[in-house]
Amino acid sequence: MDNSGQGQSGVGGAGRPAGPGDEPPRPRESGGGILMGRPFGVPVYVAPSWFLVAALITWVFGGQLERVLPELGRARYLVALFFAVAFYASVLVHELAHTLAALRFKLPVRRIQLQFFGGVSEIEKESETPGREFVLAFVGPLLSLVLAGVFYLGVLAVEPGTVPGVLLAGLMISNLLVAAFNLLPGLPLDGGRMLRAVVWKISGKPMTGTIAAAWVGRALAVAVLVGLPLLTHRGDSADFGGVDTLTDALLAAILAAIIWTGAGNSLRMARLREHLPALRARALTRRAVPVEATTPLSEALRRANEAGARALVVVDGQGAPTALVREAAIVGVPEHRRPWVAVGTLAQDLREGMRIPAELSGEDLLEMLRAVPATEYLVVEDTGEVYGVLSTADVERAFVAAMARPSS
Repeated sequence: MDNSGQGQSGVGGAGRPAGPGDEPPRPRESGGGILMGRPFGVPVYVAPSWFLVAALITWVFGGQLERVLPELGRARYLVALFFAVAFYASVLVHELAHTLAALRFKLPVRRIQLQFFGGVSEIEKESETPGREFVLAFVGPLLSLVLAGVFYLGVLAVEPGTVPGVLLAGLMISNLLVAAFNLLPGLPLDGGRMLRAVVWKISGKPMTGTIAAAWVGRALAVAVLVGLPLLTHRGDSADFGGVDTLTDALLAAILAAIIWTGAGNSLRMARLREHLPALRARALTRRAVPVEATTPLSEALRRANEAGARALVVVDGQGAPTALVREAAIVGVPEHRRPWVAVGTLAQDLREGMRIPAELSGEDLLEMLRAVPATEYLVVEDTGEVYGVLSTADVERAFVAAMARPSS
């Protein structure tokens, strides 16, 4: 399942893009639960909600084992817990399939998270072609189908009616359900991403594919909300309205809400990416004047006003930039004190990652700002010459303005 139209998530689904959202660019936390390991260099986290699901699966499957293998007694819950862990291990394999495909296409993956309704592989960039998008979405359900086949072979190899036989049959069925559910053709599911890729290929526009797959996803959410309770109680009208019906209705409502919200997020993120090219470092950069650290603030501001500049760069004796004077710090100094305050006391030292190429734009620009949080950045030409200063406040305003423009 894909909550955003880029990357995948959900019941063994595909990933959420780590692209910018409605908030200003900031570094995202690398956490998200308990760190379980780093296969292929990608951290895998187990969210706290997983333990709730594991307990629920243990209770439900344990009740089924009481009917199938009554001789187990209370030990059935240990077997059921093993099933819950094995099922989520299958979900992890599903997510690793998405992750490996993304890494093969040189798309960075921030993390994998196992959570309430499955897993999410957070892929930071969008596929460059519809073909890659299709492959990236399809490999997850494909691996789930392969696992179902492996467990089916295991069922044939063991004696029926035993603990291994029941576990293998349960894992076979659960992986089939994961594959079938994720192949439904609507965002945020893997099948929705495959549909998006097909429409993208036909129309030549990724946004058209996203819109089509997202609206199919919303229709799918309504179908799940209405159809799942009816399907599970088809032909059982005598029990309709009992506890099982309420449970099925609640599950249908949760699934429908996840799908509907994910489809909406996919539209929002696609619209965001459509406007990202409007964010260009060169166009947003403020002209700056060089000043030495001991220069009084009043004198530095006078030079900036004469030059028509809106930023101050602190330089050393050789004229090399060493720090940037923070706009917020300037505003905080009363005018009558400015002749007595040196600009060096208001500056932030330049550190690695605070030099931005003037030609940087779009998602690459925001990614660089996220990597090294700061209020101002030094913008330089390819030759190393200082072009000016980029303020995150200007980027945020430009981002809001770009999002306000209608989609093409």
